[in-house]
Amino acid sequence: MTELSARLQALGVQIGAHNLPPPKPRRAHSIENVVAGKFIATPRGDAFIVETTYPRDYRHGHGTLALNGSLETIAAWAREPRLAQSDTSNLIFLDIETTGLAGGTGTYAFLIGIGRFRADDFCVTQFFMRDPLEEPAHLTALAQHLDARAALVTFNGKSFDVPILNARYITNGEVSPFPERPHLDLLPLARRLWRERLESRALGALEQHILGMTRAEGEVPGWLIPQIYFDYLQTGDARPLRGVFYHNAMDVVAMAALLNHIAALLNDPFTFAIAHGLDVIAIARLFEDIGEWDTAARVYARALELDMPEAAFRETLRRYAYLQRRRGDLASAVELWRAATATRQVYAFVELAKYYEHRARDYAQALAQTNAALALVTAADFPRDARVRWLGALEHRRARLEKKLARR
Repeated sequence: MTELSARLQALGVQIGAHNLPPPKPRRAHSIENVVAGKFIATPRGDAFIVETTYPRDYRHGHGTLALNGSLETIAAWAREPRLAQSDTSNLIFLDIETTGLAGGTGTYAFLIGIGRFRADDFCVTQFFMRDPLEEPAHLTALAQHLDARAALVTFNGKSFDVPILNARYITNGEVSPFPERPHLDLLPLARRLWRERLESRALGALEQHILGMTRAEGEVPGWLIPQIYFDYLQTGDARPLRGVFYHNAMDVVAMAALLNHIAALLNDPFTFAIAHGLDVIAIARLFEDIGEWDTAARVYARALELDMPEAAFRETLRRYAYLQRRRGDLASAVELWRAATATRQVYAFVELAKYYEHRARDYAQALAQTNAALALVTAADFPRDARVRWLGALEHRRARLEKKLARR
């Protein structure tokens, strides 16, 4: 033994190859052995991606993916006119899976799903970060995949997905590919259309109740996904991630099917098969919101022909009547107010009183409508807070009308 070897051995340094622990075996359940993916080269290193293709006639529940309708109405409601010029090939459907559901600068997007229409199919590309050290390559691969002109479609992406990705690009000293891009977030639109009928407007609930889709048993609940990834980082066993890849892909596909459903619904709300009156009311309100009053009036008229809860029927009469007045169709508004008086609506009596006083100059009829409203307001079962709101104005109106009649 040389003097140097003796000194190294005294310091506890192993000399020679004997007594060394065997090399760690290659992990049999690494991600590339669990899902059918591939590595792509980027200037920041290799990135792992998985591609899944769905034919254009693929049915997600009873919904299809191919966008057959115009996005003009959706673009007007979202106040994003650039969407109106977007066709199917110019849309990117984005969904991410993260290390935390609350977001924040310390949250990683370890799985990023991108859906795009091609000539004959819909392709979902999933970018997976095998280790946080791979994040630069992970984000670079995503940026390389995105067409700079394409519009973005997400579900809660304005509040969650895009802010997280923007933060990760900034953290890595890169420019995010998402700012200034046209962006349609489907969650606010879904809330506008189905908040009155559905208790939940989460994407899974919309899949079930709007698209008629139930996911396979391999589905993983979203709240469990961060822990599955942390376990993978600890053990290297990627098998539980199969369900995460499925969950992410189905979210992307569901967004495409949901957008197609909504576009078809809004492009032809008169003949589209709508089973629920509440849905028709929501569509009418949406057209009213964007100033399409003629269309809104026709949709309200259709809604009144459908079954719906009594409260919704009364509210529809009210909104429809006010819309007709704004459109200048006062005769229609008067008929709707008369119909509303049959449901004992104070506002309807008041509006008729205004009409008879200021338009028809029929003070006796105006007083009769005012007295009918007062009878409702002063009834024992009338809500106290509503009585306070109505009583003073009604008594003042009655006094004024009585003076007008007395001068005749």
